Amino acid sequence: MAEKLDDLNLPNASVQKIIKEVLPDSVNIGKDARSALSRAASVFVLYVTSQASNEAQKGNRKTLTPKDVMTALTELEFENFIEPLEEALIEYKNSRSKKGKGKKSIEGNDTDDIDDQHETAEDDLKDDE
Repeated sequence: MAEKLDDLNLPNASVQKIIKEVLPDSVNIGKDARSALSRAASVFVLYVTSQASNEAQKGNRKTLTPKDVMTALTELEFENFIEPLEEALIEYKNSRSKKGKGKKSIEGNDTDDIDDQHETAEDDLKDDE
C-alpha cells in the first residue's frame, strides 16, 4: 500500500510523454498545468480502479479483469472511453504476441483469440444495458 499520497501519482515522465503525444509541437505546457494534469490522471485511475475493484468483489474475485474496468467505466458514465480502451487493449495484446511472449490476458490466463475477447467484452456490456 502507498505510504504517502505522492506514491499514488503516475510517473511524471509517463504523463509528460502522453501530453507531448497529444499536443501539437507548437504548444507548450507550464509546469503547474503539467502537475495538475498528472494529479487529475492519477485521481481518475484511482477512481476507476476503485469501481473495478468493487466489480471484482461482486464476483468473489481478487483479480481485476478488463471486463471489470469496462463495467466500471460504464457505471461511472465514461462509456465514450470504452471503445478506445478496447482498441488499445487489443493493440497491446497483439504487440505482445508479435514479440513472442504469447497471448496472455490481463488476469494471466492464456487466450485463444484476441478478437473473441473483444467481442465478449462488447457482448457483456450490451447485456448489462
